[in-house]
Amino acid sequence: MPTLSVILITRNEEANLGDCLASLEGIACEIVVVDTASQDRTLEIARNYGAIIAEPSDWPGFGPQKNRALDLATGEWVLSLDADERLTPALRSEILTAINHSAQVDCFAIPRLSWYCGRFIRHSGWSPDYVDRLFKRGTARFSDDLVHERLIPNGQVARLKNPMLHFSFMNYSQVLQKIDRYSTASAEQAFAAGKTSSPCKAVLHGIWSFLRTYILRAGFLDGPQGLALAISNGQGTYYRYIKLWQLHNQSQRPDQQDVKE
Repeated sequence: MPTLSVILITRNEEANLGDCLASLEGIACEIVVVDTASQDRTLEIARNYGAIIAEPSDWPGFGPQKNRALDLATGEWVLSLDADERLTPALRSEILTAINHSAQVDCFAIPRLSWYCGRFIRHSGWSPDYVDRLFKRGTARFSDDLVHERLIPNGQVARLKNPMLHFSFMNYSQVLQKIDRYSTASAEQAFAAGKTSSPCKAVLHGIWSFLRTYILRAGFLDGPQGLALAISNGQGTYYRYIKLWQLHNQSQRPDQQDVKE
């Protein structure tokens, strides 16, 4: 019977990790957790589930950190999860069937149903949200992106039918915090790639992100949360581009010490 390793990266996930790990009952031969300086009960919870734990001192970005977790896995198959994701009984059963009867397929994409401040979002570009997460060890690696990392499989990818549950945002404070963190990381990544921006570009991209989410992707069918999600997408896009513009401006300024001299 094929073995399955489940890998996660964490930081202060005590509110999520217990439910995530509990949802793995009956399918995981090992759990690998790579943690970044958690100050809450995250590691205690991981130990209670018998996880293999690593605590590197640096933060290289989401992609490299997930590759660290992948390097510690020993199972024939690997399932990559985030702490705010859950497997349903139907999905657990489908995963076991997939890894026991896959012949030509090395990677499976799992549909994800995401929660946003009071409801699961079924439109707005969030559903169906297929993510490559289940794969034979040695056939895939994560990209080196600081944020919005992706799995890069070598072989054929098939799709599972049953969704995992993603409790991404429980309240609007979490939305605002993530907008700030991810827009900063995305701006830094774009700046490192040599991209530029402007205030005008930031506004236009923000407006387009809102319209695409709310109108083109039928976010209006998700009720008040659909409107809020479209607004937050527009905000996140605006801040990503305005922060990129700021980084470019800062790089063009002469060093203050040089000015004095």
